[in-house]
Amino acid sequence: MKNRLIKYLMPLAVAASALALSGCASVPEVRANFDRSTDFTLYQTFGFVSPLGTDRGGYQSLVSQSLKVATQREMEARGLRLATSAPQLLINFNGSLNEKLRVSTMPTAYPMGGYYGYRGGIYSAWPLYADQTMVSQYTEGTLNVDVIDAARKQLVWEGVVTDSVSQKDLDNVQPALDAAIAAAFSKYPVPAKAH
Repeated sequence: MKNRLIKYLMPLAVAASALALSGCASVPEVRANFDRSTDFTLYQTFGFVSPLGTDRGGYQSLVSQSLKVATQREMEARGLRLATSAPQLLINFNGSLNEKLRVSTMPTAYPMGGYYGYRGGIYSAWPLYADQTMVSQYTEGTLNVDVIDAARKQLVWEGVVTDSVSQKDLDNVQPALDAAIAAAFSKYPVPAKAH
């Protein structure tokens, strides 16, 4: 009977483990909004707001420098060129890191020990599972990318990327920022040109 119970519960345990691991895989959430009356194909040049929202203490941060390089790559892929004087579009960034709690509840097989240990091997309680709540702490990063019509001084596009940030991301920021900018611009009204 005990072997039959283990055979019955094993697929449930494996499925629960796979579900828990898939919950750890991080996919960024990307939201975008834009002015639908704007014809984005008319813009030919872009530049950056000074100081950027990610600059601190009167100087350009390393994060700002990385964001500018990644954004320049995305804008040039869409046929725009960087202009240091009188650009048609201005780009600004803001970012934040926040500590969050993830709470998940999943059914777990009842242990046959403890108070109900006297039933072990003879019979079991019904149902064979109980809810188990797990709490884990993680860091969530949010990056805003604003694209402004310089002549009208009006926001015309905003991309917001939210994702969990690992210690690996913090130790090697450049690839994480490149991925976030690429994710944001995947929602830009003008697609990248094929090479």
